[in-house]
Amino acid sequence: MCAMPLSGTRREPGLLRLLSEITSDLDRIRETDKALKTALRLAREIFGADEVCVAAKRSGKDRPEILFRLPGKTEWDPQIFTNLLAGRSADPPPNTFIAPIERRKRIWGGIGLRWKEAALDRSTRRGIFRFAAIVSKMIQRIDRLRLLEVRTRIDRKILEQLRPKDLFYQILHGLRSLTRYDHSAALLIHEESPGALELVAEQIAWRKGKSRNVGLVRDIDEGIQSLMESGDVFGFDRMDDRWIEWEGRDASALARVLDYNCREDCDEPDRREACLLCAPLATRDGVLGVLKVASCRPGTLGEYEADLVRGFLAHAAVAIRNLRRTESLEAGLLAAEKKHVMANLVRGVSHDINNALGSVLPLVQQMQDDARDGRVDAEVLEKDLEQIETSLQVCRRVFGGMLQLDRGSARGLGEANLPRAVESTLSILEEGMRRHRIEIVLDVPEDLPAVRGTQGDLEQLVLNFATNARDSMPGGGRLTIRASPEGRDVALEIEDTGVGIEPEDFGRIQEPFFTTKRHGNGFGLSICRSILWDLGGSFRIESEPGRGTRVSVQLPTASAVDAPEEQ
Repeated sequence: MCAMPLSGTRREPGLLRLLSEITSDLDRIRETDKALKTALRLAREIFGADEVCVAAKRSGKDRPEILFRLPGKTEWDPQIFTNLLAGRSADPPPNTFIAPIERRKRIWGGIGLRWKEAALDRSTRRGIFRFAAIVSKMIQRIDRLRLLEVRTRIDRKILEQLRPKDLFYQILHGLRSLTRYDHSAALLIHEESPGALELVAEQIAWRKGKSRNVGLVRDIDEGIQSLMESGDVFGFDRMDDRWIEWEGRDASALARVLDYNCREDCDEPDRREACLLCAPLATRDGVLGVLKVASCRPGTLGEYEADLVRGFLAHAAVAIRNLRRTESLEAGLLAAEKKHVMANLVRGVSHDINNALGSVLPLVQQMQDDARDGRVDAEVLEKDLEQIETSLQVCRRVFGGMLQLDRGSARGLGEANLPRAVESTLSILEEGMRRHRIEIVLDVPEDLPAVRGTQGDLEQLVLNFATNARDSMPGGGRLTIRASPEGRDVALEIEDTGVGIEPEDFGRIQEPFFTTKRHGNGFGLSICRSILWDLGGSFRIESEPGRGTRVSVQLPTASAVDAPEEQ
């Protein structure tokens, strides 16, 4: 619509009708910046102002700044808007009028109008306030639509059975897009025995990535446990290095437990947490965890953000329940796969052990006969003992590798040694591969950086890929294992010259229970994918029927910080 300027003599009913008409135009806009630009143009037309602007305080900024202005090169004093947001008199010049724009249950910014001549009557002033109120409602409506979009997207991800840890970051990213926190958001899971909170996901705003602290465990006492069981959302501001709860409740112990970033940021005082929202996930099943949002400046989070966080608690609870079910299922699958692998290994190495021990027994018997008959020849004895030692070393190497694999370790993030994992795997498989005329080509430097994960998981990963390669070469061939640093990752390649994978099977090889092996269970690649998901790694398979298969694995180093996930 095209609005005509209203002079001071226009009657107030005419102004109200005009404002009512533009409301329907603004209601069709779904982007904040576009809405503000449109409002600015309409304000200039309706009130006959010579210059107009919109100012607001962006996330992470101490002072408001001019977002848009007409004409484009006009100068405005930001102090006017600073006073407005601080609740002080804006005190503009006589030819300037400032009206507040509300957003997130507080004054967010303001719209400024300026004339060459200061001749505003009371009716026009009321009209400008009314116009600012319309703009406020428009911005709040866009925020509500954005909230609905975010929650709908997360609901869809839940229905798609997105992996729980990926869902955690969907939730944190959604909170970021809605609250514009400038420090971090995190999800901590409550461990019932002993009482503790484990950090399972954290997004750091200024790093634009995940936190180095994921996996951190914070002990909690009965007092903190009681606070979480209340289900209340707590808000805190840091004042003189003390956490003060917004409603004066004695809950600072909870804030201190969640203030684990302070040491990491001590050299960046501007990046220290100074405002916290803590929302416990108290359900009928007990306290599942805590959802936390943090900002770098006191007072930048409020009741609006607390309501937003409350709205995501149900999603977080679903994600945590899914995580626990998934971890339980994966632990069972991993145990089943290990038993299956051990059974196959026992069958596979039994021939090697029998050969090794079979050569030892007659030598020992012959040595006993020579000793009884006094026919001991030192040179023959030395050769016989060398053969016995070689056979026993084979047995020791095979059994040692099997014991190392069977021992495993707890799941979780830590540091693992890839060369040692390859050595353990080959100690089990090497004799059998040589017997089946499989040549082993190894290029794994000893000085590779430690990778993220546990040694047991890494050995399971290498063993699964290596046994798949071995089984694909029943008539002999070549197995190549190579590794090298690649940025913040370690690249591992396991390549064989076996039968390859048929095109009709290639799309299904990572499905649970699908296998082309006669005695397989179809868990192997699913377990590998699960382990790599937990480590933040990935793998890619390339295969050509009749020519072989290459598996390329990316393993994050133990010191790597994950890049942010694009949503």
